[in-house]
Amino acid sequence: MSGCFDQIRCNCSFDLEGRRNAVASVVSAALFFIGWWLMIDTAAVTNKENWTNVYFIITVASTVAMFMVNAISNSQVRGESLHEGLLGTKGSRLWLMAAFVVSFASLVAATWILFSDYVLIQGSHSVWPGVALFLTNFIIFASSCVYKFGRTEEMWG
Repeated sequence: MSGCFDQIRCNCSFDLEGRRNAVASVVSAALFFIGWWLMIDTAAVTNKENWTNVYFIITVASTVAMFMVNAISNSQVRGESLHEGLLGTKGSRLWLMAAFVVSFASLVAATWILFSDYVLIQGSHSVWPGVALFLTNFIIFASSCVYKFGRTEEMWG
């Protein structure tokens, strides 16, 4: 059975063979920028009855979690690194677990605020600030995952 796109031919000379790290970095940076831009734009446009700047704490925690996730290499987590650091492989795994806990906690907090402050409230009001808060944290989490798992760590690759 043939696929839909089997007959499409592209004569473009776009080679991504050795550019996996560059593409993952650019995509991750673009996602991170879009997430923060969405948060700042929502805070600037939304009226103060529907928005409080305390919501930035969740996004800052998500950003810190992104840096925590990407602070250690995959080889340190697997125990294949030449320099294991202060606590070794177990410390690297604990650090990565703590980073993902902070990241998921930010997503849960954004979801909680979305439903408690915007969806379940009776009356005519905009739900967009809660959706924007959730999308911001989800996009930053996706950016973190793209940067962590989208790159290769080969020394000569």
